Amino acid sequence: MIINRRGFLSATSLALVGSACLSSPVFAAKKRLGKIGLQLYTVRNEMGKDFTGTLEKIAAVGYKEVEFAGYFDRKPQEVKATLDRVGLTAPSAHAPLASIDKSLDSVIETAKVIGHKFIVCPYLMPNERATLDDYHKLGRIFNRAGEACRKAGIEFAYHNHDFEFVPLDGKMPYDVLLAETDPKIVKMELDIYWIMKAGQDPFPYFANHPGRFPLVHVKDMDNTPKKDFTEVGRGTIDFKKVFAQSKKAGIRHYFVEQDKSDAPLESIKVSFDYLSKLEF
Repeated sequence: MIINRRGFLSATSLALVGSACLSSPVFAAKKRLGKIGLQLYTVRNEMGKDFTGTLEKIAAVGYKEVEFAGYFDRKPQEVKATLDRVGLTAPSAHAPLASIDKSLDSVIETAKVIGHKFIVCPYLMPNERATLDDYHKLGRIFNRAGEACRKAGIEFAYHNHDFEFVPLDGKMPYDVLLAETDPKIVKMELDIYWIMKAGQDPFPYFANHPGRFPLVHVKDMDNTPKKDFTEVGRGTIDFKKVFAQSKKAGIRHYFVEQDKSDAPLESIKVSFDYLSKLEF
């Protein structure tokens, strides 16, 4: 077959255009979440009534990971055995500040038995965060905890609510924690709902502190003046936009959480079904 010069140039141009389109971000392959996790606070009442049965139901929905917020009077060995039996892993657990500050060795030992890779401080009582000096003190506590966890082969992180974004003496407490803790040993578990409820945007934090957010709480906000909790995908938060920044943020674990629900086991299925299909 003979191709004249004009035909050759035309075919070459089309090939180049096609190649450029395929390499363009517009045509980049979409991603989906791999393992989807659940923060067990969502089903705390169910866990209290039927520990093993509730974990079985969580696994049956399709969740692969869970994050503990208490062990419901089970010993670490019992927790690990149950997780193995139902086919779940628990890469993370919440531990109160008092335990982190006063009995971290015990917290770490429990984490190692169950298989946690992260220990997270989940909340600050009002008296623990009344002043900016309190946050300076917390920075020192977190650095000590982070170093102890590092030596044990575990990572330490802090989970936010909305109060960390209310200025104290002209400074944002969350910014103080970020600045006064060592990014190599103190990570952040970003609660997407709470930072947005506070009127802040997670994206500047991802940009300014890349890789510091290995864990996120995936929690949606309803479209009411109260901005209450709702199932993921039924609210106003653009998770596709957030997850598109996962690499920059350093996100490795995504934990669904819904603080309030009349039917938690139904809610976690709605959230899972949405996230399992979400492309970003």
